[in-house]
Amino acid sequence: MTGSTTNMVEVLLVEDAPEDAELTMRTLKKHNLANNLMWVKDGAEAVDFLFGTGENAGPPACVPRVILLDLHLPKLDGLEVLRRLKADPVTRQIPVVVLTSSTEESDMRECYALGVNSFVSKPVEFDAFMKVVGKLGFYWLLVNKLPGQ
Repeated sequence: MTGSTTNMVEVLLVEDAPEDAELTMRTLKKHNLANNLMWVKDGAEAVDFLFGTGENAGPPACVPRVILLDLHLPKLDGLEVLRRLKADPVTRQIPVVVLTSSTEESDMRECYALGVNSFVSKPVEFDAFMKVVGKLGFYWLLVNKLPGQ
């Protein structure tokens, strides 16, 4: 895992592609939208971080304000991560944005059936990708309000 201290995580980025992760992190930080961002590289690492299991055994470090979740992940795919998040009363309310290369209708339908808050297909073009990530960050970190804020 990389990022700031775990007790202050605003964004949990679950992404196995280093290029996409780097671009996402740079864009959010450039717009001062995520000074406290944690990047995990697979679904199992995300579940361990959020539930305090595996290498993160113990009480969960924090509850992020938003999770950016890729679908095609090693070890545990994004759909299973989403399924576990939305099944647990503690993590159910965390907004989850699926940010994926998938444009499959079936992926979109399954994500919404599981309770995803937003489904966004990653633009292939560099500038378009940066604009989409910037807008996502602005909305989920500054505009959207969560209980207890």
